[in-house]
Amino acid sequence: MVNLITGLVAELAPVLAAHRDVDALDLAGAPSSLLADLERAAVTNVKRVLRPDNSEIDWTKAPTPRRMLAFLETKTVWHPIGL
Repeated sequence: MVNLITGLVAELAPVLAAHRDVDALDLAGAPSSLLADLERAAVTNVKRVLRPDNSEIDWTKAPTPRRMLAFLETKTVWHPIGL
């Protein structure tokens, strides 16, 4: 499941980073002055954090799965049939 939340980064990011029910954060678009604080807040609940590259993200380029793969996990569920 993916939830997309819109709003001002400076207001939302600190709350989401510290929230225990949020499993991951993509810090793309967050100001560099907030990155360290957001990462520290996320550490308290072992949240996955993807820090943006040093370069500005170019949203006009074709997408790649790199950003998405940082947050995906594969699980196998076995349903044994009783005898």
